[in-house]
Amino acid sequence: MTAHETTTRTRDSTPTTAPPRTARWERVAIAVVTATFGLWLVAWALVVPVFQAPDETAHIDAAVHVALGDAWAAPGALHVTNAVEAAKTELATKPSSQWSTVSELLQNAPGPSATVNQMTQHPPTAYLAGAAVLRAVDFGDLRWDRAFIALRLADVLAVTALPLLAWASVRRVTRSPRAALVGGLAVFATPELASIGSSFSNDAPVLLVAGVVVWLATRLLTGDTRWRTTIALAAVLGALVWIKGTGLPAVPFVAVVVLFAGAGVLSLRQRVVRTVVAMAVSGGIGAWWWVHNWFAYGRIQPNGYASMRPPKDFPPGEHPTLGHFLDVSWGTLARTFWGSFGARAQVSMGDLLTAVLTIIVLVVLVGWAFRRGPDLRVALCLAVFPALLIGIQNETSAGAYLRTTEVAATQGRYYFPAILCLIVLSALAWRRLVPAGRARSWVAVALAVLLPAVGVYGFAVASAWFWNAALFPVTGRGLLRYSEIGPVPPAVLVVVVVLVAVGLVTSVVQVARADRRVAVPAS
Repeated sequence: MTAHETTTRTRDSTPTTAPPRTARWERVAIAVVTATFGLWLVAWALVVPVFQAPDETAHIDAAVHVALGDAWAAPGALHVTNAVEAAKTELATKPSSQWSTVSELLQNAPGPSATVNQMTQHPPTAYLAGAAVLRAVDFGDLRWDRAFIALRLADVLAVTALPLLAWASVRRVTRSPRAALVGGLAVFATPELASIGSSFSNDAPVLLVAGVVVWLATRLLTGDTRWRTTIALAAVLGALVWIKGTGLPAVPFVAVVVLFAGAGVLSLRQRVVRTVVAMAVSGGIGAWWWVHNWFAYGRIQPNGYASMRPPKDFPPGEHPTLGHFLDVSWGTLARTFWGSFGARAQVSMGDLLTAVLTIIVLVVLVGWAFRRGPDLRVALCLAVFPALLIGIQNETSAGAYLRTTEVAATQGRYYFPAILCLIVLSALAWRRLVPAGRARSWVAVALAVLLPAVGVYGFAVASAWFWNAALFPVTGRGLLRYSEIGPVPPAVLVVVVVLVAVGLVTSVVQVARADRRVAVPAS
């Protein structure tokens, strides 16, 4: 054992290796990063117009249905309310001072529209929570934008903990306070994640709960094989699959983690028993919806888009090709993972930039994350989650292409449940790529600057597109437009952005000063 490790013995006589004790400066530093990320999400919630996040119209409408007491319909049978459609019309045609309350919309535009709301293909969990928020703020008496901003801020509150979970996971695996702090800042590097996390959807709670799953998984993989940690992981996994189908790939991921955690300390029989118990606990909590789907619809995950994308033959002389599929999938996935904003992902950070970022990440991960060493088992287990998401998403997309001639279901945000796995693997890879010493210090500071810089650029692109006719820098015309239909006065947004800038600068300084504060030579 090195001087940087401590070993304790748990109640079930399993040795647990813990990382270096957390210093006060680390706790302060990650608290600043986490609070800054929360403000960052608030800024995104205020700068992206309501209904302009992917599928947000359907997500909001589903919460409104539940808040009104409507039953959770079969997949494809729910329709967007005319009231929500009327709110979108007011957004496009009137200044905010003339917008209606939710009750006025429901009275003036009653009933369902012809637009299918596909969200009943998912469990109602996130929408029950959204309905509770709407009722808590007396949504009928609120102007519709304020009611729906309340939904966004509830999701912001959930997603704010992501940097803290990234920090804890990276620190557990790398044992490096500095790498952990950079890992917390890495969450800023994906502006699409901030856009999704600050809108109302069922993706936001998935981000939080999946993050907890990955954090607990890193604890098991680094020696914390206590029964209570295993049961906690199983319980959180059950909660995750209770929210959305994108959590289902976490089931085999957790099974692999529990099976291999403690190898060399626990016998194979002990690990198999733990795996069976973990699967039983998580299944008992979260399997009910998927079992219901199987008996009700004959499949685990029904397709809410079935009526909108019916099977279609290729035109005469045309046929599906692997080249076309890969071309569309690569470009769309890279763009929508890093930053492609708007209801139809119409605002892009640039295909070249997102392609370069994706290639850099893949080269570093593939080249250095899985090299032989004491962390290889941890790296391989953590890679299971994103690998499953990639495989399942591409299988779904390929199936849609063959059935409908469209390369559909290609959204980079589908990989966000495993974002913490990617951050931890990247931390391992960078520490192997860069030798210890001054070079590693400089790279850590450079990453602490560049990672949030990507997010800031994405925020600038989205702000310019939605409010300033895609022009840089901000003009008086853009500020006037925001003052007319924005959710808050422009000065409020400016204050939030300034506080984010202060938090990011402070965090970079903490990374730069980490060498003098950490007594670990290779941190």
